[in-house]
Amino acid sequence: MGKRGWRDLDESDVRVRPGRRGSRPRSKQRPKHAEAVAAMVVAVDRGRWTCALDGNPDRLVTAMRARELGRTPVVVGDRVDLVGDISGRPDTLARIVRVADRTSVLRRTADDTDPYERVVVANAEQLVIVTALADPPPRPGFIDRCLVAAYAGGLTPVLCLTKADLADPGEWIDTYSSLDMPIAITRLDAEPVELRSLLTDRVSALVGHSGVGKSTLVNRLVPAADRATGEVSGVGKGRHTSTSAVALPLPERGWVVDTPGIRSFGLAHVTADDVIAAFEGFAEAAEECPSNCGHLGGSDDPDCHLDIYASDGGSAEQLASLRRLLRSRAGLDEA
Repeated sequence: MGKRGWRDLDESDVRVRPGRRGSRPRSKQRPKHAEAVAAMVVAVDRGRWTCALDGNPDRLVTAMRARELGRTPVVVGDRVDLVGDISGRPDTLARIVRVADRTSVLRRTADDTDPYERVVVANAEQLVIVTALADPPPRPGFIDRCLVAAYAGGLTPVLCLTKADLADPGEWIDTYSSLDMPIAITRLDAEPVELRSLLTDRVSALVGHSGVGKSTLVNRLVPAADRATGEVSGVGKGRHTSTSAVALPLPERGWVVDTPGIRSFGLAHVTADDVIAAFEGFAEAAEECPSNCGHLGGSDDPDCHLDIYASDGGSAEQLASLRRLLRSRAGLDEA
């Protein structure tokens, strides 16, 4: 048979070399995982997530992130769906195949110029700001920054003043009374009864500087936690005794998320409008302000409409507190 020209060829003569991954194109369809089981992430450690099935602390499963999730971030407090081996037996792994939409997010940056947001906790209802009244002394700038992060992230703030046996809490109660925020007082020589009642049946994240007694407080709230504690150093800053966030079940129902002790709380991700949105009445008044208004009042923002709102029946004390938070967010006050 002689050599054929290209005009004599048809589709049967065409050979297609398969790709390196095979001849079948990859499907974009993903499995629906109808059999997946709901769980809550309670700890994260080197690419492994500890999850409580149906939020039950007695049914813990270790899981990995499914390939189809890519680099989807998964943090403590996230509600996830699991498939695979959910027995919880040693050396078994389930797979996280879905992450539910978050109802709240506690974020921070390393400082006010860092563009990288770190999600500390997801889906917490409350942010408990733990502050010692002495040894080390309170740092109002840090408290204010935590309040800003709570309001921006959709968490209800709670102020916990520890070591009341060493100093009078009256001044700090007065300072934050205008924010209509729960304030719990604890002592080294007494059980935290008041705080425990605020935490029952809720998911609450605890945040505070090292040395303020946060880990000691967690050990009293959750006796089985056995969180490490440390002394305060001579410069007024304790050792970082908590190294990673972990959710711990309360005996009275609910969860406390103990977060690592931190020395700074960056707010590069928060805008002034995020803060004002948490203040009923002032948020509506801010809509009347000039477009470039920072809402700080005085010579900084002479045409700020918040002053008019406060003089027409709004709370001057609450406006002062709001502006203190805005100054902290902007880095104008000591943090």
